[in-house]
Amino acid sequence: MNMKPSFFERLSGNSSAVQPQHDAFDDDLPTIATPRKDFIPRTAPRSATTTPQTVTLGSESKGSEGQLPVDVHQTQSDIVIRAFVAGVRPDELSISISRDMVEISGSRMEREQIASTDYFTRELFWGSFSRTILLPQEVDVEASSASAKDGLLTIILPRLDKARQTKLRVKAG
Repeated sequence: MNMKPSFFERLSGNSSAVQPQHDAFDDDLPTIATPRKDFIPRTAPRSATTTPQTVTLGSESKGSEGQLPVDVHQTQSDIVIRAFVAGVRPDELSISISRDMVEISGSRMEREQIASTDYFTRELFWGSFSRTILLPQEVDVEASSASAKDGLLTIILPRLDKARQTKLRVKAG
């Protein structure tokens, strides 16, 4: 019986005396390569027919609003929200806190105007953004704080402990 070498044998260059009855990799199926028309390799030289890569967000598409990506985690006593707000001044941010929800909104404006034909790649978001975060637990609104350093907004929300009990003394009189 004349059997083709297995995939492993072809890969390693070995030929063994014991060959399996069927190797799924032996089925040589014809492959048809269809090139993607929208694909331009990064190493391709820029020619007159290559158009700049553009991502349309924010100020480019009127009426749309970006969604701010966030990380939300908990510590022993707090819920912490972090978001990158690079390029946004503190007076351009608005943070609204309720016992079970936080809303962050603001805007990031371009400092200089550049013609869209001068861009090779445009991926940064310019314009207004917002994010509403439903909290997993109620928080103390009055004791909450927010700070921004190196483009990272950090909001610290002290958790309310519903299981904590206090004893009240009844005063006579």
